[in-house]
Amino acid sequence: MQFRAFEKGIEVNGQTVYAIMDGFSNYKSIAAKYLLEVGIGTDKRGDIEIIADAWYSQEAWLKAFENIAKRIGDTILYQIGLTIPKNAIFPPWITDIHSAVQSIDIAYHLNHRKNGRVLFDPDTREMLDGIGHYGYEKVEDRNQIVSTCENPYPCDFDRGIITTMAKKFQPHAVITHDNTKPCRKKGEESCTYVITW
Repeated sequence: MQFRAFEKGIEVNGQTVYAIMDGFSNYKSIAAKYLLEVGIGTDKRGDIEIIADAWYSQEAWLKAFENIAKRIGDTILYQIGLTIPKNAIFPPWITDIHSAVQSIDIAYHLNHRKNGRVLFDPDTREMLDGIGHYGYEKVEDRNQIVSTCENPYPCDFDRGIITTMAKKFQPHAVITHDNTKPCRKKGEESCTYVITW
C-alpha cells in the first residue's frame, strides 16, 4: 500500500529527498511547504535547506507524498518520479534499457538506510531488506520488460522513475501500468508496469 513504510526507522538520503523540490519545478516554495510540515529540512527565512548527505525519515517523506497527492493530485507525483534519476545515486554500469531498469532496485537500496547502514553495499553487492523492491523481468523474443514494484512509494511516482530510466536508452519507449494486476492505489502491495519499445 502506498505511503506506508514497511518498517520503522528507515531513512532516505537528502539528495533523493530533494527530488520533491525538482518535481515542483518553478514552484519550489510549495514543495518546501510540504517537506517542512512533516519535519524534513530546515526553514531558512522562507527557503528550505535540505542537506544532500544527511538522512531523513522515510515515514515523513512518505507523509509528504501523501499530502501532495491529497491536495494537488497524482500528476505531480509522476513529475517527482521523473526527477529521481537526476537526484538519487545510481550505479555507474548502466549501458542500455535492461541495465537501466535493473539498476532502479539497486539505486533504491543505495539511497535508503536502516539502523545507520545503507541497504546496498556496492563492494560486496549485499542488499538488505526492509523497503521492498523494483522488479525486472525481460520478456523473451520481445522488446519488453515487466517491472513489478513492491514498495511503499506512490504508483505514479514509480511510473515516473521507470519512464525516465527507460527513455534514457529507448526514447520512444512506452510505459504503461498493467491494470490487470494489483495496484497500490487500491490498497494492494504492488504495481506492475510494462515497458515496450
